[in-house]
Amino acid sequence: MLDRQSPEAPGLTLTASVVAAIQGRIDARSLAPGARLPSVRGLAETMKVSKSTVVEAYDRLIAEGAIVARRGSGFYVAGPTRPLSLAALGPPLDRAIDPLWLMRHALQAGPDVLKPGSGWLPESWMPDLSVQRGLRAIARGPAPARIEYDNPLGFAPLRLYHARRLAERGVNADPNQILLTNSASQSLDLLCRFLLEPGDSVLVDDPCYFNFLALLRAHRVKAIGVPFTPDGPDVEAFGRILAAHRPRFYLTTAGLHNPTGTTISAVVAHRVLKLAEKHDIIIVEDDVFADFEPEPAPRFAGFDGFDRVIQVGSLSKTISASVRCGYIAAKPEWVDKLIDIKLAISLGNGHLSAALQHRLLSDAGHRRHLDGLRAKLSAAMGQTMRRLGALGLKPWVQPRGGVFLWARLPEGLDAADIARHGLKNDVVFAPGNVFSLSEAGRGFMRFNVALCAHPRIFEVLEEAMSAGRRSE
Repeated sequence: MLDRQSPEAPGLTLTASVVAAIQGRIDARSLAPGARLPSVRGLAETMKVSKSTVVEAYDRLIAEGAIVARRGSGFYVAGPTRPLSLAALGPPLDRAIDPLWLMRHALQAGPDVLKPGSGWLPESWMPDLSVQRGLRAIARGPAPARIEYDNPLGFAPLRLYHARRLAERGVNADPNQILLTNSASQSLDLLCRFLLEPGDSVLVDDPCYFNFLALLRAHRVKAIGVPFTPDGPDVEAFGRILAAHRPRFYLTTAGLHNPTGTTISAVVAHRVLKLAEKHDIIIVEDDVFADFEPEPAPRFAGFDGFDRVIQVGSLSKTISASVRCGYIAAKPEWVDKLIDIKLAISLGNGHLSAALQHRLLSDAGHRRHLDGLRAKLSAAMGQTMRRLGALGLKPWVQPRGGVFLWARLPEGLDAADIARHGLKNDVVFAPGNVFSLSEAGRGFMRFNVALCAHPRIFEVLEEAMSAGRRSE
């Protein structure tokens, strides 16, 4: 007898859909080894299939070694815990809106692929000659910078530099409150290990940087979105969500927001901090885009003094993605505990990268380099806005600076459809769907203005929009 198609999973038979449902729960670790599966009758009622369909599905899973049958007792998950699959922790996504696949594709793609959805600067904008000079100087210098482990807090001169840099943005931190890491991403991973347990909730902006969502999935916690406005998070919604869900912390982007390019207002920052105090939660702000700001925007850490705020950051966006070195700034008693976690998982951060980064930052030309980047970004922002405007896309806000423009598509168009068309034509777009936990992002796209110079990008975008209108 032929197995019927499943209406819930087009393309799969009913039996295959039951197998996929059970296998997905095993891969996501919601069914651990030894866990008892539902009875044949119970699963048939839950999935609205026949008992014979469930029996066949269980037989297939037994043949694959995924489950075992125990006479008179039922069916159980077999074997050791499977390796963690992030894809299994959420609903299936096609490639156009799968953030992890898009990151892989953007990083692996050759020079012929255009990447207006990526988050980095063009190679020609980076200070490669300065990096070469710094490497030569370190090669001629004392051996410890090249071959020894760093101290637990990290390279002291670079921590002092970060303390001074933070002070310029109204954030006061002693160098001993700053812990160096291998990247801002590692900083966030350390904080998740420090603050979270599986099953906890974390509040994020909607929309937010898509890798926040992937990181939280990896730590098996629930991300809850708060609507984001041109002035920052929606304060009323923020308060309601804190009361209803009691998240462990709020994770956001400091300064120039990713993906919207907005900056939080001082009034909203104060109100959010008041709510954080009332509900006893922590705020973690990611400040990786600080050097793109023409003038510093408010920082939670500047108002709070690290009582309940932790800041992370790095300089990879403006110096080199290969010279990986991030930081965590927090109150001293937390830094001391974070050192232990850092040593346990990595034995420290890269001394060579820290020493090289400090040498580059100390160069007299570094500030001129930053001034030049801001000027280029300002020109690219204006040009990209004009080109998008000619196609009918409207900026959600006009950013004060930075690389990102969050643009609204004309009514009726879905960003995922645009992204699919782009992938077929070697253009990697960033559809709003990947940044949003709700449906709020489907009518938006994030553009990196520094990577929007090629006219082919807008030709493909126009083709995709025309195709989308025809399909309405």
